[in-house]
Amino acid sequence: MSSRSYCSQARPRQSTRTKVSDVVLAGVWMLALCAAAFAGNEGAPAWMHAAASASLPSYDEKTDAVLIYSDTHVTVDSVDKIRTHVREAYKILRPEGRKRGQLAVIYRSPLQKVTLLHGWCIPKEGKDFEVKDKDAIDAAPPSVPGAELMSDVRAKILDIPAPDPGNVVGYEYEIEEQPLMLQEVWQFQGIEPVKEGRFTLSLPSGWEFKSAFLKYPDVKSTESGSNEWQWVVNDVDGIRHEPDMPPYYGVVGRMLITLFPPGGLTPAKGFADWNGMGEWYLNLTKGRVDASPEIKQKVQALTASQPTTLKKMQALAGFVQNDIRYVAIELGVGGYQPHAAPDVFSHRYGDCKDKATLLRSMLNEIGVESYHVVIYTMRGAVTPEMPAHSGFNHVITAIKLPDGVDDPSLVAIIQHPKLGRLLFFDPTDELTPFGQLRGPLQANYGLLVTPYGGELTELPQEASVMNGVQRTAKLMLDPDGTLHGEVKEVRVGDRASSERWQLRETTTDKDRIKPIEQLLGNSLSNFRITQASVVNFTRNDQPFGFTYSFESQNYAKNAGDMLLVRPRVLGNKAENILETKEPRKFPVEFRGPLKDTDSFEITVPPGYTVSDLPDPVDLDYGFASYHAKAEVKDNVIAYSRSFEIKELSVPVSKADELKKFYRLINADERSTAVLKSSPR
Repeated sequence: MSSRSYCSQARPRQSTRTKVSDVVLAGVWMLALCAAAFAGNEGAPAWMHAAASASLPSYDEKTDAVLIYSDTHVTVDSVDKIRTHVREAYKILRPEGRKRGQLAVIYRSPLQKVTLLHGWCIPKEGKDFEVKDKDAIDAAPPSVPGAELMSDVRAKILDIPAPDPGNVVGYEYEIEEQPLMLQEVWQFQGIEPVKEGRFTLSLPSGWEFKSAFLKYPDVKSTESGSNEWQWVVNDVDGIRHEPDMPPYYGVVGRMLITLFPPGGLTPAKGFADWNGMGEWYLNLTKGRVDASPEIKQKVQALTASQPTTLKKMQALAGFVQNDIRYVAIELGVGGYQPHAAPDVFSHRYGDCKDKATLLRSMLNEIGVESYHVVIYTMRGAVTPEMPAHSGFNHVITAIKLPDGVDDPSLVAIIQHPKLGRLLFFDPTDELTPFGQLRGPLQANYGLLVTPYGGELTELPQEASVMNGVQRTAKLMLDPDGTLHGEVKEVRVGDRASSERWQLRETTTDKDRIKPIEQLLGNSLSNFRITQASVVNFTRNDQPFGFTYSFESQNYAKNAGDMLLVRPRVLGNKAENILETKEPRKFPVEFRGPLKDTDSFEITVPPGYTVSDLPDPVDLDYGFASYHAKAEVKDNVIAYSRSFEIKELSVPVSKADELKKFYRLINADERSTAVLKSSPR
């Protein structure tokens, strides 16, 4: 599900530096472009030549380009007009840095328009190149697979000639916008290092502002003119991808500026804190939850035969999950505001905020109160230390459980001090059962929107046993080393939904057993599947499973009168994500709590006895544990192990512990038992 496209409600605004690598859609569009190279008569401007002549520190071999100069100037004319002027120059260091010769200026039509666009290249030798607005391509994004996205987001795309190593490419553009909220984000850190970055804010008389730095030390502003302030950063490191790191917006350096017009902010124009953001979003949802006669009729039809309130809630949730198609239509304020519930119901489609709104409407009809929750789809993008900002991309529902509604299946619950028991549920996620949350939403922070305002709330973390694979196998070893037998797997939580998602478009049994082939291929040097079946493929409320039989020749290795056999037959828990030369910079973020168990029984071949077994392993590092043991019972090697993720984030200070943890697991997974031939 992590690859699924969700609605972009409350997406961070790109009012400042817009880069190809920072904007996924821009990168997609550019693949379809033909390079355009126009040699202009005018040279690059003085500011760019000054940046190109400045000395640079040395960078390592993984640095493809460096942003040598960035200047963003935001001018506030009124509550309805803001102008953002950007100048940037990159020095290309390596061939992979040529992508910086392609610029995509993202804007939302008609709320924004690009009023200026130029690009230049200063080569190591020869004359400068120039491209202008007339050389740009204005493009709309393609449909996003699975989302059927309709959006007013567009891009002015400009190809700058000769972005070769040693050359400097730069550009200048201006965006004029009618803001939906009075908040600016200066993202001064990106994938490449930054030599110098500047941000200037110009305000009308009587306006005020409040600034805050996210994931970067605070930088003091200086007054650079009448009602004008400037911030400067120097020598900012680039963000390099690390496996299992927090989401990009949880680690990148940004400055957040909240603007206050004379008289202060109103919910129609913005917010100063999380409570104010709740009021702002509540203002967008007014009247949207009201039910139509058709909705009332459908609720009656779905719930009339259900004996309990819980069953009624499950029936409504299932309808919104499975019968309302995911389609994102985000025009104007529609990127933030849900469509009215009657429209979503009649059209039978909507994005995440639309589906949450319809579910709330239907729950109201059975007397169950609920609330919107605005959230980011990956844990770590928004934290309590951050000031209120629009750094969310998804909407789910918090349901106030009525008295007497209690069931073991309802686990995604918190006890709210004022609202009572709240059950969190994502009606967009059609594969996670009602009562549960997928891993990246657990222990995540979302904005709970209530009639009283908003509050940043931590969602519950479920018990690790709610997500995992329970694998059992009864196997036999032949004297020639061939291993064969039957395996049963039971998958719950994300382990179940991820398999269902991968298999959702399969139509043949051959395709449905490919995950089994992959598992066996990662664990065995050779194998042959003799039987395989899938269990509960379409029953999302039941554990998913595989049952299969296989044989693997030469699994046990001959060593004279001995056979060496690995008790851990299938599955790999060890990871090598920390086996790098560079020290870890970001925390390791697990997808969610997890508990996998394996239980393998290997019958020893006639004429052999077990002479040696691997030592038991008992590891508990707080954030995770691993326990394994092998023993002999009636000439059967019984190997069992458990792997549990208990804490979802491992800080950099514990990276060495995690590395050791995985190394010890790897040693156990490679360990062998020794079978010795009995004298005849």
